[in-house]
Order: sequence, then C-alpha cells, then structure tokens
Amino acid sequence: MSEQDGAGQSGQATQEQDQPNFALQRIYLKDFSFESPRAPQGFPSNWKPKIDLEINISNSALDDDNYEVVLSATITVKDESDQVNYLVELQQAGIFLMRGMDTESRHQMLGSFCPNLLFPYAREVIDSIVIKGSFPPLLLAPVNFEAIYQQAKAQAEVKNASVQ
Repeated sequence: MSEQDGAGQSGQATQEQDQPNFALQRIYLKDFSFESPRAPQGFPSNWKPKIDLEINISNSALDDDNYEVVLSATITVKDESDQVNYLVELQQAGIFLMRGMDTESRHQMLGSFCPNLLFPYAREVIDSIVIKGSFPPLLLAPVNFEAIYQQAKAQAEVKNASVQ
C-alpha cells in the first residue's frame, strides 16, 4: 500500500512541475535621477505644469526560469514658458520566476503583467521625490500595460508580414 502512495506522490509532483508557475522574487530601484535646473526660481507660484511622460519596458533572462523586468520612466515637467522645472528618470525593476509557461504566455507576462506590478512602486518613488524637491505632488495616472503590449505585438506582426 505504501508503495502505491509513494508512486502517487511522485506522479503528483511531476504534474505540479508541469503546471505554469509565476512568483515575484524581488522588486528594487535600479536607477534614479532627479534634477531641478531652475531651483529656486522655478518653484511654482501659479502652478500649471506641462507634464511629459515617457515609459519603456525591457526584460532579460537571468537563467532558465528567472527574468528581470525593468520599467523605465522619464518625466519632464515644464512651466508655462516651456522651461524645465524638474526632470525625473527612474528604472524600477523586478525579478520574476516563470516556469512551465509557453512562449506566448511568458511574453505577455513580461510585457504586461510584470510592468503592472512594478508601476505602483515607481509611482510612489516619483511622487515622494517630487514632494521632497519642494514641488506639488505628482501622482501619475494608471497605465494600461496590456493595451501597450497588444499594440506592440500587432505592430511586430505587421512588420513581420511586410518583411516576408
């Protein structure tokens, strides 16, 4: 009887290894810069900023199952006269375990789900440093990383179709 139980447990362990597995390993700030080139003259009295936000996502395999995803954000805030009040550059990163996933699922996790996990951390760091720089809070609106991923995927498919 115990031999059958052992065989059953072995089969169960094999099934569990075949199941897709995702786990967050670590979130960290990889790089960060804050510049306020016009301080103290650039501090707002009548604050109507022009905000330019640029976001990029990159990823790399660390080994067979672990991937680093880096969410890069550059925020440039200008005043009414188009002069830069401050500039924030940030790389918020995370290490994610992805085991047993097909290629498409892994790409979607790396391009959409992981950046969604990283964005709130980046947003908090940006808001905190802007306040410490003596500017009004800057709470970035949520970003639809799934839509960005799908758009990039569609563009890549069109490009590949035109090359063939």
